[in-house]
Amino acid sequence: MEKDLSAVARELQNTFDSQFYQKAPFIPSAKETIEIFCTLRDLLYAYPYACQSTPCEEVLTQLAKRLEVQLKNCLCFFCTEKKDCAVCEQQSKQLTHDFLAALPSIQKLLLSDVTAAYEGDPAAIHPLEPLLCYPGITAITFQRLAHFLYKRGVRLLPRIVTEYAHTLTGIDIHPGAEIGPSFFIDHGTGVVIGETCVIGANVKLYQGVTLGAKSFPLDENGNPVKGIKRHPNIGDNVTIYAEATILGPVTVGDGCTIGANKWITQDVPPHTKIN
Repeated sequence: MEKDLSAVARELQNTFDSQFYQKAPFIPSAKETIEIFCTLRDLLYAYPYACQSTPCEEVLTQLAKRLEVQLKNCLCFFCTEKKDCAVCEQQSKQLTHDFLAALPSIQKLLLSDVTAAYEGDPAAIHPLEPLLCYPGITAITFQRLAHFLYKRGVRLLPRIVTEYAHTLTGIDIHPGAEIGPSFFIDHGTGVVIGETCVIGANVKLYQGVTLGAKSFPLDENGNPVKGIKRHPNIGDNVTIYAEATILGPVTVGDGCTIGANKWITQDVPPHTKIN
């Protein structure tokens, strides 16, 4: 005899509540978050259809209301008070205001990335080509937006955004990574950039580059220690070619060139070429 579907539904819900969160009302919506950030991307690049039927100011006002809800969910989810408190609501309003106010400065950074892609790729015939076509621009666009919120203590929502970009592009950039202006990922597939990476200005990566952690220190219970520096620092004007792997909290100095398929676990002095 077939199992009663209402019983199946209750079992699924009870398992979810008991084993995972118990705060399900405050889980941010991935679908809503992605829609918000896709619209923000369109506004940043002034796509003609972004404000085709509605003034841009009104679009931003609508996005602000939607974003406040998702930010509030993120804050309430981790709130030690375990309730929908006024503090989380006020924080979400302030975060939304600060984030939207920062969009012009984020836009300037992204335009430097688009310029770097156009100038750094002889195959690009017009500055709009990287903007419309290159996965590296898509990945860094979502990462720069998510990074602002991540650095202000928001969790979950920035990861939703960057993992969405990961699914679109095959490029995995953690929202915690700090990335300077004029950043260009050529081709891009398989690039991984870890949470505590710091990348300088005018850096160019090719496909398959990993800026990762060498190992994960464990605490007394055998769990990975969180909140420590684990990933590389990359200086200004560095080029890293395809499939190179740089692991751990090492520093690659300004002006370095790292050849393809190289394995780096120690500091590299400035202006060094590793072929």
